[in-house]
Formats: sequence, structure tokens, C-alpha cells
Amino acid sequence: MDYNLKIRDKLRGIYEIDGHLATRNFTPGLRVYGEKLIEYEDVEYRLWDPRRSKLAAALLNGLENLKIQMDSKILYLGASAGTTPSHISDIVTEGLIYCVEFSPRMMREFLTVCRERENMIPLLEDASKPQNYLPLMEKVDLIYSDVAQPNQTEIFMDNMRMFLSNDGQGVFMVKARSIDVTRKPRQIFREEASKLKEHGFRVVEKVDLNPFEKDHRCLVCEFAF
Repeated sequence: MDYNLKIRDKLRGIYEIDGHLATRNFTPGLRVYGEKLIEYEDVEYRLWDPRRSKLAAALLNGLENLKIQMDSKILYLGASAGTTPSHISDIVTEGLIYCVEFSPRMMREFLTVCRERENMIPLLEDASKPQNYLPLMEKVDLIYSDVAQPNQTEIFMDNMRMFLSNDGQGVFMVKARSIDVTRKPRQIFREEASKLKEHGFRVVEKVDLNPFEKDHRCLVCEFAF
């Protein structure tokens, strides 16, 4: 079958195949979450489902300022079963992803993914206590946060301060309903962005995740200095 494949402008390692996002499979022949595998010119790609991955949703909705390179070192907060981390693993083939997950049940499932991907390091830790995994870490180029806690912004900022390199980037998936179910999501988004600015961060891009994820917004952040 003939496919129309193109490299997404400015985003190395992320492709479009017939209008669908895809990454080049780091472990050919293996799926992570039942995704479709496509072979094109002797290379295998994994289609990236925006309804299973908030990062894919943000990319489809126009996210542009994503600084992930082949050799990037990344801290991922809230790895869950590994859907999004596995696609990032496809991209950072010469880098590393430190993957923090608090749930032992989810970690058991996640470990099956990590066993096949040598660039993923699983950490059974609480993202709200970064000092506990400080001895296992190094400075990273990007921090990705997808945790469903009321204090998710504080968790994100604490990890940014502790682990992000000076010229690094943070990608924060804000879950409005996890912060306060009684207020309008847009009000929460504004307040959390203001909180980041008050604590020394600059928000360089904002992307809503509708229709793939309701009441979620992606904030891309850097140090303001």
C-alpha cells in the first residue's frame, strides 16, 4: 500500500502519514497500546493516537515550540502505562527518559514497555517529592508533566527548579478538573499560568486539547531569566 509520509516542520522525529501523527518505531514489530504499525520504505512507524496521548493532541492542535531532539534527556512525570513515553522514546533514540510513576499497579504494566526500550528509565516515585529521586537524576533538557493532582502546578515547578537545565523546557498538561471542579476551566488555566509567571517561569505557548481531551491545556514553559 502507498502512503503519503512527511516530516513535520520543525519537529524532528515526528511524522505525518496520511494525516495521522507517527513516530519511527524504536522496537520494530512491537506495539505498546495496540497502535497501528505501518511500513514505509523499509522503515516501521507507529501511528500516534491523540485520544490516548495528550502530547499527540497538542501537536495536532498546533503545538510548535517543542524542543525534543534525538539526544535529549527528559524527565517525564506521570508515566502511567507508557503510551506517550513510548512515542518520546521513538524520538530520543540517543537520549534518555526518566519516567516517574507513583502507582505500583501502573508501574508493573509500564515495566513491560521499559524492558524493550533501553532509553526509558522507570522510577517508582512520588512526583511531589522530587528530593527522593534526586540521587538517581541528572539535569535534563525537558520536563513533561501529566499528573492529576490539585497541586499539579507546584509539582511541576518543584521538578523544574530541581532538574531542568538553564536553557531547558517544560511541557505542562494542566488538568483543570483535577484542580477545582467547581470553577470554569479557563479561569483555572489563567490562574495557573499566572502562578508560573510569578515564580520565575515564562509561558511561551498555550494549546487547548479539545476535542481530544476535555478541560485540558498544554503550557510550554521556560525559565524567565
